[in-house]
Amino acid sequence: MMTFILFVVALAGLLMVMRRESGAMPAIVVMAVVGLLALIFASGWLALLLFAGAAATAVAGLPGFRQSWLTPRIFSTFKKVAPKVSETEKVALEAGTVGWDGELFTGQPDWHKLLINRNTGLNEEEQAFVDNQCTQAISMCNAWDLAVERADLPEELWDFLKKEKFFGMIIPKEYGGLDFSAKAQTAVLQKLAANEMLMVSVGVPNSLGPGELLVKYGTDEQKNHYLPRLADGREIPCFGLTGPRAGSDATSLPDTGIVCKRKIDGKEVLGLELNFEKRWITLAPIATVVGLAFRMFDPDGLLGEEKDYGITCALIPRDTKGMEIGRRHCPIGTPFLNGPIKGKDVFIPLDYIIGGQEMAGQGWRMLVECLSVGRCITLPSGAAGAAAYAVGTAGGFTRVRRQFNTPVADMEGVQEPLARIAGKTYIAQSAVNHTANMIDRGEKPAVPSAILKYHLTEFQRGVLTDAMDVHGGKTVTLGPRNYLGIGFSGAAVSITVEGANIMTRSLMIFGQGAIRCHPYVLKELAAKDNDDIKAFDEAFFGHAGLIFGNAARAFTQALGLGRADVPFDSASRRYAQAVARFSAAFGLCSDAAMTTLGSELKMRELVSARLGDMLSNLYLASMVLKNWHEGQPVEGEKEVMEYSLGLLLNRTENALDEFLQNLPNRVVAVALRAITMPLGRRWGAPHDDLSRKLARAISTDTPIRNKLLAGVWTTDGEGTVENPLARYNGLLKDYDKAEQLYRKVTKAYAKGELPMTALHPEERFEAALEAGVYTKEEADFMRQYETVVLEILTVDDFPFDEFARNKDTVIDHNPA
Repeated sequence: MMTFILFVVALAGLLMVMRRESGAMPAIVVMAVVGLLALIFASGWLALLLFAGAAATAVAGLPGFRQSWLTPRIFSTFKKVAPKVSETEKVALEAGTVGWDGELFTGQPDWHKLLINRNTGLNEEEQAFVDNQCTQAISMCNAWDLAVERADLPEELWDFLKKEKFFGMIIPKEYGGLDFSAKAQTAVLQKLAANEMLMVSVGVPNSLGPGELLVKYGTDEQKNHYLPRLADGREIPCFGLTGPRAGSDATSLPDTGIVCKRKIDGKEVLGLELNFEKRWITLAPIATVVGLAFRMFDPDGLLGEEKDYGITCALIPRDTKGMEIGRRHCPIGTPFLNGPIKGKDVFIPLDYIIGGQEMAGQGWRMLVECLSVGRCITLPSGAAGAAAYAVGTAGGFTRVRRQFNTPVADMEGVQEPLARIAGKTYIAQSAVNHTANMIDRGEKPAVPSAILKYHLTEFQRGVLTDAMDVHGGKTVTLGPRNYLGIGFSGAAVSITVEGANIMTRSLMIFGQGAIRCHPYVLKELAAKDNDDIKAFDEAFFGHAGLIFGNAARAFTQALGLGRADVPFDSASRRYAQAVARFSAAFGLCSDAAMTTLGSELKMRELVSARLGDMLSNLYLASMVLKNWHEGQPVEGEKEVMEYSLGLLLNRTENALDEFLQNLPNRVVAVALRAITMPLGRRWGAPHDDLSRKLARAISTDTPIRNKLLAGVWTTDGEGTVENPLARYNGLLKDYDKAEQLYRKVTKAYAKGELPMTALHPEERFEAALEAGVYTKEEADFMRQYETVVLEILTVDDFPFDEFARNKDTVIDHNPA
């Protein structure tokens, strides 16, 4: 018995030392002391085992011993097996900063680092712009009119956008721009997301494009000329990056710029001869200035000894000779302005290079650094806004749409997708708003940008699919009254552009994060490149301590022992502790994958994707926790928070389970499962009770529904287009009274108090008035209420030949 007790004491002591990453010496002391006790009071075999462990730890763990014999051998092996990092990858890895994503790699995230920077919201000027200018802009948009009748924004809307400087949100005030914070840009795009064409038209010039590149890298001359003109809309920009052979792999672009001399107006000018073909370029059909990425070469050495400068970015005016521009692509769903650009022997002076000649060859770095911020804002904000608008319309529709004498929102089959809509919207809003706050605090979140781009656009696709499902026939019939169908069909665009989602998940999130965010991997690689054995020793054995620490933390916390101390309230504490537990499991699994697969991990995309899924869901859960912690919760928000975090932790555990099922080294996989999931699965999908509560909350006039809709277009009457969401909100305010009167008339009909032929609601209301079931006030109320309901449930119809572009092809199926 004493042997067993001492064994447990030794194990507990070592786990405590490992959890704290205290180093070799405390572990040696634990084993030596317990070994001595075992020698005196219990088993000599246990004492021998512990003394041997202490000796091995001393030889391998104490710097004085290991540096003389162990470190050189490990370093030699590491240099042979470590993955090679290309120059292109180095640029991507060096771009941006590491923040909370790095904390999640440690296995013991410091929550105070996340919570120290509170999101204080927008300033007065920014909030006024969102409330007024954004509302005015979106109220001029009807999806059918823009997508089908015009295939463009109205002229008066273009004029308004230019006048109010929507295209200058990122441009400093000194150049005439709005100089908005990242939070404000996010808020603007969420508001405009009720119409995808408008959101894209405003978002793209403020994301990846000449404006941002000029602000960060342009010469004074370039800034002074272009930025004021971009800010007020005199110049419309586009940026040509992708082409027929270079989509997600933008570094492989075949477009060239050859340094050469040309005579212009009798003078010899040093410049570039460009040949390029670009596709999928947003705003290209109307752009007045084109930002262009190309590969720059100087074969004749006109600039110096360098022959291949690499990717370079330049600004080209629309009327430059040799450039073909103006044709359009037709993006699925919403034909926002997008098209190809071609150039044959286009000559430009060297001072067209963004930043001037000294920035030649710096294009990839420039693009990666801009993308690390832009990917956090444009598409994720649009996704969050579209999801919130779906909350309003899906919730409203399912409450006023009645089948079987009951609102469809009260049917459990409908409640399940309504709950998903609410939960994913809450997650998306939390993620974009708090990540934008990080940007405003000086961070350039490269890995979170990939997380938000992938997961929030996938959320958007899922939310819109669920919204379509609960609307049924209302939104599968296109026309001016359909507020959802065109946006639904256009969701595929968001998951394709700015890094295809498949690539982002399988290559970027963990592939970049494993090196960029890991506490030690980048240091180890740097030590290898610098042949610095001392730095390698420090990084490698720090890394080893992290592995043991994460193993101990993951195991004990999975058993419910030594849960993380987290600064959250009783409602959210257990979720934060679960994030900490899965952070340790994620860190351990990451190291196991890198150790067992080595450079092969690059090719094991599904393994990488599942690790990326773990990291992503932990990051999103952290944003929800921060949002809950900093906000002023309203009635019903606790249930949305619980559903959202339950969903994310379930997804995290799914990813962990799938990773363990598919890790090629099965011995390591079995050991990892015993450590990280010793009691099996613990996080199921959110409970049905929560789904019912969320469905009720977003389909009635509640504080949490209003909070979720606070950032979207909810008003009516500002512009030329009617807002269906405003009509739903009006109906929901009167719903309780209407529901009582629906039940009253239904009961009277069932009793035979009304004529059996009174099948339409309107007929029953009149019969109920005549029979004394309704008062005149009640009948008038229901007539008005049902008129609005019928109008909003109605779908459009058209003349028989409406959809034939060529009327000559129309067949007369019923000749006279």
